[in-house]
Amino acid sequence: MPGALEGIRVLDLSRVLAGPMCAMTLADLGADVVKVERPGSGDDVRQWGPPYAGTESAYYLALNRNKRSITINLSTETGRRIVRQLAAQSDVVVENFKTGALDDIGLGYGDLSAGNPGLIYTSITGYGHTGPDRDKAGYDFAIQGRGGIMSVTGEPDGQPMKVGLAIIDVLAALNACVGVLAALHVRSQTGKGQQIDIALLDSECACLTNQASNYLVGGMNPGRVGNSNPNIVPYQAVKASDAWFNIAVGNNQQFARLCAALGAPELAADPRFASNPDRVRNRQELVPLMAERFKERTVAEWLDILRKENVPADPINSIPQVFSDAQVLAREMVVDMPHPTAGSVKLVGSPLKLSSNPVSYVRHPPLLGEHTNEVLGELGYSDEEITHLREEGAI
Repeated sequence: MPGALEGIRVLDLSRVLAGPMCAMTLADLGADVVKVERPGSGDDVRQWGPPYAGTESAYYLALNRNKRSITINLSTETGRRIVRQLAAQSDVVVENFKTGALDDIGLGYGDLSAGNPGLIYTSITGYGHTGPDRDKAGYDFAIQGRGGIMSVTGEPDGQPMKVGLAIIDVLAALNACVGVLAALHVRSQTGKGQQIDIALLDSECACLTNQASNYLVGGMNPGRVGNSNPNIVPYQAVKASDAWFNIAVGNNQQFARLCAALGAPELAADPRFASNPDRVRNRQELVPLMAERFKERTVAEWLDILRKENVPADPINSIPQVFSDAQVLAREMVVDMPHPTAGSVKLVGSPLKLSSNPVSYVRHPPLLGEHTNEVLGELGYSDEEITHLREEGAI
């Protein structure tokens, strides 16, 4: 079956995480993605190891499948001319340079859209293209602090805590994909492209959801509550006799079933805990009463009991446990791809499950410049011209 984005050409001028993840998601959906990299060194994350598989870092492999790699020296006018030629034949550009950096070398939205009015130009920056900090370099960890997520992550008496991965980069990548898909729809109706301005800080503000609303609507300044939830009780990590696991009780019926499973049905009848607002107000009284009961059985025993009682609960898995989980494997969230220097590599599968146009895994994460001759040939360059470009340092 054809991919959902078959026929769409994406010019990926990005590197590291947010831009490459956006472009890879589009590639998984069938777009032809051409990744532009620096000659000699390529995307910075190629060197972000160990671990490595063959010649490539695990970090790079996670973000670049289904792409073709071409090396172009953007510091040369010849190299910039090639990028303009590629952009003229592309539907989408993805870039995550500092605000204005590509404008300064003639590769900004105005420059590239002049030769391709239907171009969708997707910019991902730390702080966006407007505002007093538009020129400031943005990094996930710094922005996790500024955007508030660290103020609500961690134990109440502990230090502010970041999320255990570059979550803001990931969110920005997904927001960029949504923007690209919306712009493609608009273009199908108007024939016109547009610029998409995605900021990491904006993406973090948007992801605060109920915590932001608690402040904006209720005037509450949310703090750190560890593995608890500020608006729902009990919705937290609990300790069994052997380890911790998570429960997620979202309504009164589930709470009553949990209390029955704990052998404490009287808790559900207690007026202090009758409704979720009551439980939130009386969290300090309820949680210790339940904690003593949870210590009586193992995690495996509790998960079996709570599954039968239809109470949402799951283990707290390590990464190795995640990728041996029967449900994760059944959902094809691990894929094995042939690779020219590693033999094969295991990668995280796409979460996008389309019934008529499923994602596909056609191309291994490319070696540096692996497709330079192929892509330039599609632009009409002869072998002799490509050799000359290489000799002059343009590619």
